[in-house]
Amino acid sequence: MEDNDLKQENDMENTFKVINDRGEEIMCDILFTFDSEETKKSYIVYTDNSKDENGNIQVYASIYDPNQEDQKLEPITTEQEWKVIETILNTLQEEIKKKIDTANDEEGNNEQ
Repeated sequence: MEDNDLKQENDMENTFKVINDRGEEIMCDILFTFDSEETKKSYIVYTDNSKDENGNIQVYASIYDPNQEDQKLEPITTEQEWKVIETILNTLQEEIKKKIDTANDEEGNNEQ
């Protein structure tokens, strides 16, 4: 029972609500946060688990202040900032693909 309570608490820390342009509350999952030495800002990367026209889960990024209690997400407005985020997302995607490929290779070797 204690494990379930802990998991539930962790889930709550990894989610937040935003209000869209239509005034609707949407629950979002935090994928990760990071600080950039290059821009001297903190970023949050998150998803509302909606899918684009190709069936890919949509991912968003914003600037935030981790020390502020009442959070306001700020839009990313410079090409430099988008390049920093894009580089991190591409690196993560490559690492995940390598792990999947390694797992598939190991699985194939076990079947022989």
